[in-house]
Amino acid sequence: MPDFLPPVPWPLGPSLGVFALAALVTVVGSIRLVTLGDTLADRTGWGEAVFGVVFFGVATGLSGIVITAVTAATEHPDLAYSNAVGGIAAQTTAVAVADAFYRRANLEHAAASLSNLLFGCLLIGLLALALIGSYTPNVTLGGIHPISIIIVACYVGGLRLIRTAGAQPMWQAVGTTETRPDVPEDHGALDGHGSVWLWGQFALVGIVVAASGWATALAAESLVDITGLTAGLTGGVLLGIVNALPETVTAIAAVRRGAVTLAVAAVLGGNILDVLTLVVGDLFDRGGSIYHSASTDELFVTTTGLFMTATLLAGLLVRQTGGWGRLGFEGVLLFATYAAMAAILAT
Repeated sequence: MPDFLPPVPWPLGPSLGVFALAALVTVVGSIRLVTLGDTLADRTGWGEAVFGVVFFGVATGLSGIVITAVTAATEHPDLAYSNAVGGIAAQTTAVAVADAFYRRANLEHAAASLSNLLFGCLLIGLLALALIGSYTPNVTLGGIHPISIIIVACYVGGLRLIRTAGAQPMWQAVGTTETRPDVPEDHGALDGHGSVWLWGQFALVGIVVAASGWATALAAESLVDITGLTAGLTGGVLLGIVNALPETVTAIAAVRRGAVTLAVAAVLGGNILDVLTLVVGDLFDRGGSIYHSASTDELFVTTTGLFMTATLLAGLLVRQTGGWGRLGFEGVLLFATYAAMAAILAT
């Protein structure tokens, strides 16, 4: 933690003040990230899905990485684990929130793309590996569990496979009047700037969002310490909601701009990075494997994230045009699942 920040827990008043201010900066910065990211996705030719998963995932997930590393290094591996996986359920729910802001049709219908489907499959695979790690022998190689190496290898291999599949697709979503294809668009004044300037702005705003997210998480951690809540509820719900704020704002802002593929990809990217955050926590946990520090609550949160990702993937495949309150079956199920998880953890 930086020297200019006092150690947690902070008093109630400063905690609430930092939480509100940092959350505001996170919201403003995330909206700016969408504008820059949409332009860079077209400029680089990567497309909204790949750019959103890779670069938005990093930009919005740095604060969660730092929190997981700090809590693991300070002998709180259970909180480090729950912080890493807790944001996945909240961030997946953010797709349903963004869907409520998309007035034309069901968001999953408009944003269905091969890349988003494959990134959903990759996320399911990485979450499954994290669960497998909890049930394998508690051994480490060079201070980390072998499953951490496998997770990183699968992530790198998955990215390469998805890029290749995007260049030579063997499957594509059927176009409808509500489908929003990912094609280059006019970006106004930003098109007049060079790529170096755009990347610099994206990196700068990303650092600000990450720092604000970190401060928000620390304030939330202080509030949790004062109330004495469990690690499962703390990381799985409260810190999960805090860490999901950048992805939620990004998804809503992207929907407002019409970048629906980017909206879903930003959430998937944040979730994938959260799984990779477990690897960081495993590196900093000197007491053994972080996967074996997970209690029943943490495993329950991980499994819930796995189920919610499968639900989102089903929504992208079924592609309902509408539903209850403009939400498809997956949006209703995502809200219900997250509410049920929070209620169970609170009991």
